[in-house]
Amino acid sequence: MEAIRRFFARQKKENRFFDFTLLFVVVFLIAFGLIMIYSASSYNAGLDYGDPAYYMKRQAIAAALGFVAMIFISFIPTKFYAKFTPVYYIVAIVLLLLLLTPLSHDANGATRWIRLVGGFNLQPAEVAKLCMILFMADIICKMGKNLGNWRQFLIALFAFPLPVVLMILGISKNLSSAIIVFGIVYLMIFVACPDFKKVLTVTAIGAGAVALVIVILYFFGEGILENFSEMPGVYRIRRIVAWFDLEKYASDEGFQTLQSLYAIGSGGAFGKGLGKSMQKLKYIPEAQNDMIFSILCEELGLFGAFCVIILFVILIWRCMSIAHQTKDLYSALVVVGVMGHIAIQAFLNIAVVTNTIPNTGISLPFISYGGSSIAFLMVEIGLVLGVGRSIKLGDGRS
Repeated sequence: MEAIRRFFARQKKENRFFDFTLLFVVVFLIAFGLIMIYSASSYNAGLDYGDPAYYMKRQAIAAALGFVAMIFISFIPTKFYAKFTPVYYIVAIVLLLLLLTPLSHDANGATRWIRLVGGFNLQPAEVAKLCMILFMADIICKMGKNLGNWRQFLIALFAFPLPVVLMILGISKNLSSAIIVFGIVYLMIFVACPDFKKVLTVTAIGAGAVALVIVILYFFGEGILENFSEMPGVYRIRRIVAWFDLEKYASDEGFQTLQSLYAIGSGGAFGKGLGKSMQKLKYIPEAQNDMIFSILCEELGLFGAFCVIILFVILIWRCMSIAHQTKDLYSALVVVGVMGHIAIQAFLNIAVVTNTIPNTGISLPFISYGGSSIAFLMVEIGLVLGVGRSIKLGDGRS
């Protein structure tokens, strides 16, 4: 508390930088997301709940709580969080373990939520992303130049994030969140590692392994599905096989992606107009969630999609600028982690919707429906804004 008091006292004496560009982009994305959630879900929400604005209202509540948290956190010195590094790891593990208890909530065949009061749910994977950013930022700082050693490099890359990744994958069966957590950690290590060759070596090995799996499934995937149909996790293989030929699997694994492509194609350059999507009328299941980008393309066209992508580019640019200007490695790594989270998740979501990669459930940051996602994303933005406030105006800005 004394550190916080000194911070506020110092703010009165010094002019500090506040990134209003970043704040504007985030607020605009959230407001636009609420509009798109209402547009994508009003028909189904009216049928299921008798309230066309049901999903939008719940998202607005989560966004409002997240906004308050964002502003509050932006005034706290980032170094303050480094004092609680072990806590973040424990919190992530405990929350994921709670999915094995009666507090868990199932939806669409997956156990990914914990019941809260008032009918709201918490998704532990979203908390784990934030916890791993704060945890790994301090761990990497403590490793310092030792990160250039192969042993320390591999420990940082696998030993710490692997238990969390495996728990997300095994308990909640959430492959996309597991990929994002590992991607965040990898990007933070990539930025901090003094030996660039190690990063390139691991990247090449990883890319080669992924390519090998895809080639094997391309030639032998259908045979594997026929002979090992009861194998755990076989549905993930089926999704990859369906990715190769959507029309062949149009009635099951390829259905959602195929409908998404229909929506994108029918939107054309400027779209059918806000609220005039046809694919949201039960063709795309729960269109307000992972596939909301396809509804955006259908209603606002490629022009609308391009504008949203530009906003994400600006957001990532502002994060990069803040990370570059801060003189504290811990703060810079926190910003890199947040930037990586948003960039990876946005890229993967758009890639899934456009069938660039196999289908996996992943939301579009700030726009898709999901209270846990938007609330904790805004907490992360609060961290970035807090790092920005530590930059003196005399230090220069970009």
